[in-house]
Parts: sequence; C-alpha cells; structure tokens
Amino acid sequence: MTPFAYDRPRTLSDAVAMAAEEGAMLYAGGTTMLDLMKLGVYRPKRVVDLTFLEDPALREIAVEGDTLRLGALATMSQAAEDAAVKERAPVLSESLWLAATQQLRHMATLGGNVMQRTRDTYFRHPDWLELVEGEAADVPTYGNTPYGDGRLTAVRQPTRLSAVLGTTEADTASYPGDFAQGLVAFDTVVEVVGPQGAREMPFGDLHVRPADKANEGDYARLDAGEVITGFRVPLTPALARSIYIKARDRESYAFANASAAVGLEMEGGTVADVRIGLGGVATVPWRAREAEDALRGGPLTEETMRAAAEAAFADAVTHEANAFKVPLGRNVIVHALTTLSKLEG
Repeated sequence: MTPFAYDRPRTLSDAVAMAAEEGAMLYAGGTTMLDLMKLGVYRPKRVVDLTFLEDPALREIAVEGDTLRLGALATMSQAAEDAAVKERAPVLSESLWLAATQQLRHMATLGGNVMQRTRDTYFRHPDWLELVEGEAADVPTYGNTPYGDGRLTAVRQPTRLSAVLGTTEADTASYPGDFAQGLVAFDTVVEVVGPQGAREMPFGDLHVRPADKANEGDYARLDAGEVITGFRVPLTPALARSIYIKARDRESYAFANASAAVGLEMEGGTVADVRIGLGGVATVPWRAREAEDALRGGPLTEETMRAAAEAAFADAVTHEANAFKVPLGRNVIVHALTTLSKLEG
C-alpha cells in the first residue's frame, strides 16, 4: 500500500473541496476499497473519509410523499432492516440481505455499494502490473485517482464470472453488486453534490458501459469532487410487489452468477407494469427493457414469461466459460415472475 493523506471532513462542502483535489479518493465504509489499496489497484494520494459527516440526511431513510429516499451513508444493514423499505420496496431489502456478510453489511454504505468496481480478476491479482508485456505501463486515472492499466485489456480472458451483456471484445468484467439492480429497474434518481453545486441524474446513467468509455478509468459519470448524497425511488405498485432472486455458487458471501430484481403490477389478467433489472450477467446494472416490453399489456403465462426471458438475452455474447449464464439468467427471470404471480397485489 502506498502512503496517503487521510482526512475526516465534518461538512459536505469540506468533503467536496477535499475530494476535488488531484489524487483524492472517497471512503465510505471501504469494505472493498481497502483490499484494492493493499493490492496496489487503488493508489490514492488522499483518502477523504465521509463517515464523519454530520448532515443527518445522509443517513436517513424516509418516505417523502410518493418517493422513498435513501441517504447515501445509510448502511446496507440499516436499509435492509428498515420497515418502510421492507414493506414498500421489498426487492431492495432482499437484495441487500443477499449481499456480502452481516459484518460487511454493517460497515458498507449504500453510496459506496453502488460504486463497486467491476470484478476483473487481472486487476485483483497482486502482481497485476507484471501481466503487461513490454515496457512499464503508464497508470491512467479513475476520475482523478490512479487506477489500473489500459494495456491490461490485451491480456484479459473471459472467465465464468464474465458478463454476457454490454460487453466489448476487450472488456467483459461483470458488475458485482446486488442493490443496484433494484435501483436501475425502478427509475431511481441519484442525488449528487459537487464543486458546481447539487444535481441529479437517473441511476441508469450513473455507470459507464465499456463501449462508451473514453479511457480505462471511466466507470461512473461523476466529476472530480462530486459526492453521491442519496437515492430517490418512486413508490409504485410494481415496487411494492417485487422480489430479488440471486443464483450463486454458495448461499453466503458469493457474487451472483445471475440475478434479477423484478416488480409486477397486474390489472386482472393483464400485466399493467413490470420492471426487470439483471445482475451478474452485465458490465453495468442492467435494465432488461426488451423483456419488460414483451410482457407489458399482455397476459402473464409460462409462454410469455419464457419469451420475455429470451428477449432479455437476445444480444448476449458468450464464451465457453460463461455461456451457462444465458440459460441461468432466463430461468432466474421466469422464477421471479412466477413467484410474483402468486403474490397478492
């Protein structure tokens, strides 16, 4: 681990000013960040610890009219156990319960959770710089912080954890989180504060797909110094009747091979609204709009569910190691929809 300065700002304005400095990196739980610093993947010159910020809104979870607001510094366990979240947005509670371990959920924050890096095994290798052939590589930046090496794309090979949706030939690393799938499926808005003031964006625009990256370090559409302060989730009937299904190698502390955050609203025998977010299979939190369009306005039957699942993976690109994710992902979608069809609401 390289030496770095450490700051504990008390106000959001101070945190923004510190985070805007060259080489600064935000810390808010740090359950993955510290590992990557030890491996030399992250090399911040300055760590700005947000956990001492005194603004209570950053940790609050509240229903505000027809919206559920989640403060970015609320912990995963706090949100998972919140009564309003469990009743009004069960998919979010379930996705948090199925992530990490209880110890990590007590430490990790919602804002930090959605900013997890994709799982590229080369970047997590202790000798990752030595994987580059030829001259010593220049280290590009992630935001304004050194991260990774652009020429590592030449030596990456797909693994069973690799994504099948949203990939490029050089970038197949999958987004690892669970919570984000529910956020992207239900039109969540992200609140951000930075040097230019406050702004907001659709959660679906937060993460950058590989094809849209200008350089290796591009990951999220946040400028230097910007801090995520909260998430606003519209409360809808489909959100109230929602579920998170996660298929993984073991029942605890494992990333999804395929997962689905699904919500359903029925009017008689017709699908009035359906939301589907996919995890474990894509390079970013993935909204399966083609599957939603295939179901919305029609009946919910075994045939229509299977057709929607097929539509969700119509553009999948597979390799020998990860081809199993396509049938698995389809089955996860059908399982979630079948379960929801049996629930009242």
